[in-house]
Amino acid sequence: MSKKQKRILMRLLLAAAICILPIAMSMGDLPRLGIFLCAYFIAGYDVLWEAALGIIHGEVFDENFLMALATVGAFLLGEYLEAMAVMVFYQVGELFQSYAVGKSRRSIADLMDIRPDYAIRLNDGAEEELDPEDVSVGDTILVRPGERIPLDGVVLTGHTTLDTSALTGESLPRDAGPGAEVVSGCINLTGILTIQVTKEYSESTVAKILDLVENASSRKANVENFITRFARYYTPTVVLAAVALAFLPPLLIPGALLGVWVERALNFLVVSCPCALVISVPLSFFGGIGGAGKCGILIKGSNYLEVLSRVDTVVFDKTGTLSRGEFSVTGIYPQDPLTKEELLSLAAHCETYSNHPIARSILAAYPGTVDAGRIGELTDLPGRGLRVTVDGSTITIGNRALMESCGITPMEDLTGCTMVHLSQSGRYLGAIAVADTLKPDAKEAIRQLRQSGIRRAVMLTGDSDAIGKQAAKELYLDEVFTELLPQDKVEQMERILKGQHGNVAYVGDGINDAPVLARADVGIAMGALGSDAAIEAADVVIMNDELSSIPIAMTIARKTMTIVKQNIVFALGVKGLVLALSVFGLASMWAAVFADVGVSVIAIINAIRTLSVKGIR
Repeated sequence: MSKKQKRILMRLLLAAAICILPIAMSMGDLPRLGIFLCAYFIAGYDVLWEAALGIIHGEVFDENFLMALATVGAFLLGEYLEAMAVMVFYQVGELFQSYAVGKSRRSIADLMDIRPDYAIRLNDGAEEELDPEDVSVGDTILVRPGERIPLDGVVLTGHTTLDTSALTGESLPRDAGPGAEVVSGCINLTGILTIQVTKEYSESTVAKILDLVENASSRKANVENFITRFARYYTPTVVLAAVALAFLPPLLIPGALLGVWVERALNFLVVSCPCALVISVPLSFFGGIGGAGKCGILIKGSNYLEVLSRVDTVVFDKTGTLSRGEFSVTGIYPQDPLTKEELLSLAAHCETYSNHPIARSILAAYPGTVDAGRIGELTDLPGRGLRVTVDGSTITIGNRALMESCGITPMEDLTGCTMVHLSQSGRYLGAIAVADTLKPDAKEAIRQLRQSGIRRAVMLTGDSDAIGKQAAKELYLDEVFTELLPQDKVEQMERILKGQHGNVAYVGDGINDAPVLARADVGIAMGALGSDAAIEAADVVIMNDELSSIPIAMTIARKTMTIVKQNIVFALGVKGLVLALSVFGLASMWAAVFADVGVSVIAIINAIRTLSVKGIR
């Protein structure tokens, strides 16, 4: 609890203690009135002041005005205790609201702590401490253990482990060494690093995350906009209704007493205060965004949270989204008398000087060290492969067409794989299967999505038909569209959108996904390795690149919307009932206090639950 909140609590306790005197002791009306007024001003002077300022500035009809009008009216009717109760309980509700909002803001503030305070630039060996915004691309910076990486870059020297939890929600540290790409906002845990800066601060990961968080609350959901408009017209309407309730019955109904109807009108005013809706609905969305942030999911606004809650079709990109986006060796198939180890060694020596992704994957799979002395003449065969001299023998390595051009019939290509065949002097040596493997959590993530209510899972990919269909079969997807260019993906998305009743989410990570991310009802970008264009176009960013975070995001969105709807129905239902009872004189001031403050407190407690929503783990 903050110091300000503690001061308010002390005021309320003091006011309540003062009220005990006239209740416990017998005294005249004037001293009794004086004591209650003293307690009243201690408890509610700020409400009266805000009400006065609102009148001066032309913003009359707010909750402060309603509370001031109702309590002053109760004093004029001689209902001192009821007036005090309304003010004290109203302030208790406001105090509780302040605490709840503070707790929600702190969950967002945890993300804001990733802002770096300084960067240490190395200039001819000298260290210079600068604001991160003053560091340029290409500069070398020094990051010591315990310091936050201030800018995105590539490690030049040093080995360390990084705490990425503030960005990704992942508690397990990640290793980094020379050549590794590191992003701003991570904490260097162990070693000293020198890093070459690759992005200016304004384009860095941490700056973009902070911008997303800071602007999230500016994008309101439809229900929030409705509540804002509702309160704008609702408050003056109920004030006019209260005035009519106070003065029309005594004028129109014979024997009706003005004092009785004024008291009913005051009850009506207390009940009608829209605090429960005006506070709990935005607080629910704010809590949902904060809870998602704790899981490494950045939602750019409560409007996207609302759209996400109604998604029933998810469309995936393949490479880098469902798959790792990197080739790896998935099978080695030697011909006698070669062993797997011997075939892989030959392939690694042949591919040593190639920068092709397939060549890099073969080298990554080779556990030994390439001996450059074994490698002789190398001939590049564009579009087919290589001819390399290894240990004095000519090895041909490449695709099926290359083998057939040499008069060799290779083994059948495996579905979903790229085959690298090897031959020596007209003799077939075997093949190595290379594939872009699926992410380990892809199948489980899609299962969880279906469990959470997703009806269709679709894949759009530029890969070949065989590779795309094999991936879709492994993941049990409903549809797959292959060999698509970026514009083809947009056309397919348009077709999917036309046939849908619910919302459509698109999940992607590359530059070519940006147009589709923008066209979908809600775009979800894989943020840790995804392109800047994709992250910019998306509405939701998964900072840890884990597909399992998508069902978590959808569960958070749906539970948040459930809580919002619960608060709206509960608040309007109770208030409507007590308003009706107030009109017929069946509700006392105490019932009115519950219908206002009690309902607000219950709605706020319910809204706080969004902070603890974790989705499916």
